[in-house]
Amino acid sequence: MATRTFALALILFVALAAALRLPQLSSRPIHGDEAVHAVKCWDLYATGRYVYDPVEFHGPTLYYATLPILRLSGARDFASTTAAIYRLAPALAGVGLVLLVWLLADGVGRSAALWAGLLTAVSPALVYYSRYYIQETLLVFFAALAIGCGWRYGVSRRAGWAIATGAALGLMHATKETAIIAWGCMAAGLAAAWFPMRLRAPAGPAALRQAGLALGAAVLTSVLLFSAMFTNARGPLDSLRAYGVYVSRAGGAGAAGDHAHPWDAYLRWFGYWQRDRGPVFSEAGILLLALVGIAAAARGVEPDPRRRALARFLAVYGCLMPVAYSALPYKTPWSFIGAWHGLVLLAGLGAARLTVRAADVAGALARPRNEQTRAGLARATLGAAALVACALVAWNLAAQAQRAATRFASDPRNPYVYAHPLHGVERMTHWIERLAAASPEGRGTTIQVIGGNPWPLPWYLRGFSRVGYWDDPPGQLDAPIIIDCGADDRLGARLGDAYQASHYGLRPDAVLTVYCERRLYERFARAATGAAGGATTREADEP
Repeated sequence: MATRTFALALILFVALAAALRLPQLSSRPIHGDEAVHAVKCWDLYATGRYVYDPVEFHGPTLYYATLPILRLSGARDFASTTAAIYRLAPALAGVGLVLLVWLLADGVGRSAALWAGLLTAVSPALVYYSRYYIQETLLVFFAALAIGCGWRYGVSRRAGWAIATGAALGLMHATKETAIIAWGCMAAGLAAAWFPMRLRAPAGPAALRQAGLALGAAVLTSVLLFSAMFTNARGPLDSLRAYGVYVSRAGGAGAAGDHAHPWDAYLRWFGYWQRDRGPVFSEAGILLLALVGIAAAARGVEPDPRRRALARFLAVYGCLMPVAYSALPYKTPWSFIGAWHGLVLLAGLGAARLTVRAADVAGALARPRNEQTRAGLARATLGAAALVACALVAWNLAAQAQRAATRFASDPRNPYVYAHPLHGVERMTHWIERLAAASPEGRGTTIQVIGGNPWPLPWYLRGFSRVGYWDDPPGQLDAPIIIDCGADDRLGARLGDAYQASHYGLRPDAVLTVYCERRLYERFARAATGAAGGATTREADEP
């Protein structure tokens, strides 16, 4: 394939990835995890301080990646920021993930690289979580960057690529603690790839020096971010202490809590999913093509030993990642996208091999008749059929990705919607804003939020200046607006007729109850009646 054709096709796939990831980033209700990270990012932006928490929230890379976007947005305060501002950083990383296949093009072949880029662009899971303000897409991007730079170093033996590989590994660590899983799978892949070649490529002083440069770059990058640019000396140490916390959390079904799922959960989420007569979501096409890629890597069809080594690396890495994540009781769909991207790379190998192999089979079937023209025609026909089949897989995935990111973005019939808020939380916010507009205090109206897990309410109430949060109902409940996040079923009885209640769906299994003080409610009703010219106004939402 010509260089210009490859470049144009890759640019087209990058544009496709952008078209699926960038539009309407604020249209979906913000997830509780996204709200937490948005609050922490704004705190870093507003104060310039960051302190790593080894128990929750993961590493700082996501926040630092968002800072330039916040500066360019011109946001004056937290209330003026939007979900799109925060989600833009992972969305751009998701687009860049397609571009990174360029680093592997001479190792897997340009055809395989383009197929991998196309499947990365249209994978519903990769598209959906690129539009999430969480760490996973950045972690996948840095893992792919480490693999690509590592391959460039293996080909060129240049120190710059070694340093880039180390920096990418350090960025993985500073993004999320689960980077250690990917490192282990990468190490196993390297052992499988390079061990058979050890006699032909012995390690020399130059290689050892470059390995030291890579290690130094990894450590420096990680320390720089965890220490908040050398302002928090404890941060790097806490990043190591965190592994004790996360090992305990992932070590058993009891520790995993509500996120404990059986070993085949990822297969069901990604392989085939349909609920309540909703649409079918299935990325089985990627799985099938990945199996073809694994078979090709196992057979060692590449004549170049370095390319065979890269194929073996990708096969081992791509197989071990799903096994490692499936073995952990703690499972969320977004946790798996790093493993999924490894399978997507293998699917690129598989698609390229399938089109070539189909042509070879067609030619072999026609040869016994000694009809060279017919053999060529059969080869071209079957090869084209395989090409069309792979293209149809990509088209179907793109349609699913568009559906998942738009119409079903917060619908539980979408397998990637996990513990996600419904649009009821947005309706609740609109109702509270209308109540505050009728209050003399306006956005300074006191709001009491009761419940042990109020997220994402701190995001939706960020425009109000007097909001307090309690795990359990306090002794004094006298705020004009009280929001019950399921803290106490007796709260309504305690408030009695002094408050008007309305209900909103937070999640399919959770309801928010908003209690408005009767006097404020009547003030709102009078204002609304006057504005409507005497028409009665009733505000109620179903949970």
